[in-house]
Amino acid sequence: MARKPIIAGNWKMNNTASEGVKLIEELKPLVEGASCDVAVCVPAIDIPAIAQAVQGSNIRLGAQNVHFAEKGAFTGEISAKMLQEYGVDYVIIGHSERRQYFGETDETVNKRVLAALSAGLTPIVCVGETLSEREAGKTEQTLSRELSEGLRNVPDLEKLVIAYEPIWAIGTGRTASPEQANETIGSIRETLGKLFCPRCAENVRIQYGGSMNAGNCKALMAQPEIDGGLIGGASLKAPDFAAIVRFDK
Repeated sequence: MARKPIIAGNWKMNNTASEGVKLIEELKPLVEGASCDVAVCVPAIDIPAIAQAVQGSNIRLGAQNVHFAEKGAFTGEISAKMLQEYGVDYVIIGHSERRQYFGETDETVNKRVLAALSAGLTPIVCVGETLSEREAGKTEQTLSRELSEGLRNVPDLEKLVIAYEPIWAIGTGRTASPEQANETIGSIRETLGKLFCPRCAENVRIQYGGSMNAGNCKALMAQPEIDGGLIGGASLKAPDFAAIVRFDK
């Protein structure tokens, strides 16, 4: 089975609802008929407005986080059911910024992944190494731990997306070379095969999430193991994001 590429924008903490709607209206004609899946993962407060804005288009809606409880005394949190009600399809889980600034752990990543899957959402599960881990030769060890613990008890790998985001390349303008990214993503796929099953590993989509932009997307997407991109800054301008979505043109 050929893996269909997926390009997902991560707006992070950018765009008010009105700014987001304006961006979506500009983006829709630019990405119409794209050969890959297209998604935008937006701030929670923007979800109602963007849900309406993407209707009738090929742009799917994503969130940037989800809580693992169905409901309860978790002030400030949002459940999978709440996202589901607005037609959210994807949710980013375990982004390095959540790990670095908000105490996310492999254990809580796992809980969020299971909650998202149980609600019919598609998790985009982020894994990646720091610069010091890469320089110490611990990339494979770090990724193996994040995958084995973060995906524990996941019944079907093919119902999620993995995003490999080398932490040293996020928002820095630095990026792994296409060959580096392909090699590491291939290693992730091999690890998933050992941890779970080879068939599932072969079919799961693995994005590259380290400063992919309009200038380097073609070279990255030409690599056989790379199935898309989780796009940060370049997703905030319609022409830039559209150029990545149209990497095959």
